[in-house]
Amino acid sequence: MIRDMTKPLPSLDQLLACPECDLLMKCPVVTHGLKVSCACCGYTLINSKPKMVTRSLALVLSALLLYIPANFLPIMKLNLLGRVTEETVWSGVSELYKSGMPEVAIVVFMCAMAIPLLKLLCQLWVLLSIRFDMAKGLGLLAYRIYHHLREWGMLEVYLISTLVALVKLVDMADLTLDIGMACFIGLLVVQILLEVVMTPHEVWRALESRHYDARY
Repeated sequence: MIRDMTKPLPSLDQLLACPECDLLMKCPVVTHGLKVSCACCGYTLINSKPKMVTRSLALVLSALLLYIPANFLPIMKLNLLGRVTEETVWSGVSELYKSGMPEVAIVVFMCAMAIPLLKLLCQLWVLLSIRFDMAKGLGLLAYRIYHHLREWGMLEVYLISTLVALVKLVDMADLTLDIGMACFIGLLVVQILLEVVMTPHEVWRALESRHYDARY
């Protein structure tokens, strides 16, 4: 194909690269509720969801409300030879530290408690800066920090390891799942929904735009 030399080249802000096949194309104007797919591989490049900010704020606040009971309320009750103990995420970290494994305790604390909370706080700040059109420079910084933290928050890994422990202990003692487990699963589900609703392209566009309407 021969390019018309009379037409100026698009700027970098007008270009969009597919993360799957690296096809470079001109970014179309997308209204709310529409989706843009790559012409070469079909990968979804833009998925502009209606009321993204409002729905994401509701999910972030729900996750923050679930955070404390998920980490500090009993996940399970263990009855071994008449001795009943209640296990929480925090008690697991504490027991690892007391057992002479401070390095493992720190890793579990960071991946299961500290980093998930920091991710939620970064997302909350980003959404508030978009919703009230304030401090978008800090919002951009918070969203960059969030992307660096994404690979370190491992709630699903902690949940799988807990389920494996439950399977191994079920024949040795009486186990009863408690409300902490329900809150922990709820926290994980809400965070997954948040990843789906809070699309990166829409967030970047909202943070960089001076006239983004967060109501829609």
